Amino acid sequence: MHATRTIADVMTRGAHTLSPDDSVIHAAQAMEALDVGALPVCDTQRRLVGLVTDRDIVLRAVAPNRLTETMPLTEVMSHDVLWCYEDEPVDDVLDDMVQRQIRRLPVMDRERNLVGMVSLGDVAAKTQNRGVGEALAEISLPAAPTRGSIDPASADGYALPEVRDGDLSEVNLGRS
Repeated sequence: MHATRTIADVMTRGAHTLSPDDSVIHAAQAMEALDVGALPVCDTQRRLVGLVTDRDIVLRAVAPNRLTETMPLTEVMSHDVLWCYEDEPVDDVLDDMVQRQIRRLPVMDRERNLVGMVSLGDVAAKTQNRGVGEALAEISLPAAPTRGSIDPASADGYALPEVRDGDLSEVNLGRS
């Protein structure tokens, strides 16, 4: 039997960070250059103060048509950030991610310094953890309320199917 893996074994070290005063556009450009969907936001002492995701940018700046060239991250980032310690067991963190329906977390050392990021992809790529597929399925369940179909007559003829819990049996999650 092998030793329990910790987050330090699977995380991505040296995460690029942003400042709360950086612009939303700078954040989006950094995400594009780094090919990531989330970046930690740190103060001048490199303490974690937030997290900005591509989804934050779209929902809090682009969709409400509020985006300006100087809009600071403080206006779109998530301030109450969930994170984990680098010495925590992978299985425990994976359980927390499922319970809270999140796909990536900042990783801290015991002095609460940011040391990296961990994602479901990191866990999947670096472990033989069978729980990753189940975790992704749980995290990806549609949030309530259930999204209804678009009226084909009013939306260029395109309708999104309604997804309900019962429909999940028809989704192939890679299990045989």
